Amino acid sequence: MLGLYHARDDLEGPLMQQSGFITRPDGLRLAFAHLPGRGPSLVFLPGLRSDMQGSKALDLHEFCESRGQAMLRLDYSGHGASDGAFELGSIGEWASDAMAVITARTDGPLVLVGSSMGGWIGLLLARQLGARLAGYVGIAAAPDFTERLMWDSMGPRERETLLAKGELRVPSDYGEDMVITRKLIEDGRRNLVLDAPLPLPCPVRLLQGQRDPDVPWELALTLAAHIDSPDVQTILIKDGDHRLSRPADLALLRRTVEAILGEN
Repeated sequence: MLGLYHARDDLEGPLMQQSGFITRPDGLRLAFAHLPGRGPSLVFLPGLRSDMQGSKALDLHEFCESRGQAMLRLDYSGHGASDGAFELGSIGEWASDAMAVITARTDGPLVLVGSSMGGWIGLLLARQLGARLAGYVGIAAAPDFTERLMWDSMGPRERETLLAKGELRVPSDYGEDMVITRKLIEDGRRNLVLDAPLPLPCPVRLLQGQRDPDVPWELALTLAAHIDSPDVQTILIKDGDHRLSRPADLALLRRTVEAILGEN
């Protein structure tokens, strides 16, 4: 049954962090780390092939711990400590994974912080969370990237290979080759967010580096214009890269999150 989990308590400072797994109906386990505290709960959504042990996630964990703020970190299937193969996943499936963990481990208002692909997943979750959504922070958010940044950049031969073989391997600046699957592209088209109204009844902050080699900084402006909310701010970091994990970047992220929490 979705939502069943086992967990362990990890003593980390004044608050007890609980970590463990949510079990999906197909038996795959989804890893999480939950820090109890006051609301709204902060939820960190990692990027593609990233996980809840990244520098931004851990820095926000320390930030939340220092102020007694609740926080949830998680790994999608095929990522981090969760079960599954990355190549079998898709945007819709990873969004469903995140929602399963959120449903099982949180209640009350939420502030979503999504990095890269996590920014897209956060926008998909926002459609379902309704009044629970108290804030949204995108860090180099990459909505619709499977179409805008992958498919649109492929040449005819690459598209033919992808469609015929079901996958395409491309070099990555972050380690081993990236495997782009036909499933990822086709599922992405079913989960686009920039081709329909996108109301977000909460404060929205978009952090974007202008030296990001993966997500064009103009996409942040496109997203900001598309979001239907009276409170949207886009913060461009002129020398910022895609990761935005330098000390100054992390400090900016903390200030941004703190300001949103202060409004709730």
